[in-house]
Amino acid sequence: MCDEPGSAAEALAAMPRAADGTAVDPIGLEPVDAVEITTLVDNVYDALLPGSDRVRRPSMAGRVPAAQFEDGATVAGLVAEHGFSALVTVHAGGRSTSVLFDTGQSPDAMVRNAERLDVKLGELHSVVLSHGHFDHAGGLAGLAGRKGARALPMVVHPLIWTRRRLAVPGREAMELPTLSARALAGEGYEVIERREPSLLLDGRVLITGEIDRTTEFERGMPPAHQAWTGSDWQHDPLVLDDQALVVNVRGRGLVVLTGCGHAGAVNIVRQAMRLTGVNQLHALLGGLHLSGPAFEPIISPTVAAFTDLAPDLLVPGHCTGWRAQHALAGALPDAWVPSSSGTTYQLTAA
Repeated sequence: MCDEPGSAAEALAAMPRAADGTAVDPIGLEPVDAVEITTLVDNVYDALLPGSDRVRRPSMAGRVPAAQFEDGATVAGLVAEHGFSALVTVHAGGRSTSVLFDTGQSPDAMVRNAERLDVKLGELHSVVLSHGHFDHAGGLAGLAGRKGARALPMVVHPLIWTRRRLAVPGREAMELPTLSARALAGEGYEVIERREPSLLLDGRVLITGEIDRTTEFERGMPPAHQAWTGSDWQHDPLVLDDQALVVNVRGRGLVVLTGCGHAGAVNIVRQAMRLTGVNQLHALLGGLHLSGPAFEPIISPTVAAFTDLAPDLLVPGHCTGWRAQHALAGALPDAWVPSSSGTTYQLTAA
């Protein structure tokens, strides 16, 4: 899986294993009438992608000042960056409530896109972070300054504060930005740490908590990804703080939203099905982390697994990688849809 052979200890550490902590199983995830997922930030923005009855693409109608044009303005697009953020709006019982899942990489990209899409971030119910990597938490700085964003509940895994670095052989090690619990508390966020699954919005949104590693091929990050133990840096293959968001659309099945999918996309879907007792995957959206030489060897078994699961909608984004995108599009042409910043996916009950 990796560019360089690892030691026996590294191989053992990368093997699938059960998650620590008590699993809450089964969970009664209340079905919803509909869910809308708007990708606020992704690696790609393509203003020419077509929409459909379940995919709404943003227009280029927004205008911003630009003195170089005759009327002093030009058409604005949306920001794309190496990060991910999605707005999840659940419709049930005549009410609509929104949760923010991840916040992108930079402090301003997510809030800028939200403004151009007329998304009211001040009306959020809560924030969920998929894991602690900076390309999913960087936009918290911009969100903190929005009216109504203070005192928002924020659901995270307890290991989200882990110091991490990339130590690629032959290069200087790069320590990754680490979230500060003190700073978030100072901004007024109500941080809720959970290893176990959590239910939000009156039992209509499931946060998986820690994911069981059950496949034989999803073995996590290569040796260059390391975590600080308090005394030294050690290989961190599992990224145990990785978690996903799940909604059950009545009569359709589960909608699963991932950040990077460090736990393994197949592991995540299996966990969602086991926890809820719902065996139909309606949609999978988000990063699947199949990019680069360390992960391309598992593209084939991942594609085979999702071919068997047969989702109705498949929107791989962020860190999925172009080789995996092509493979998934070829295997599931009726389900696969290209992701792009600003796109809304509308999933309704049968």
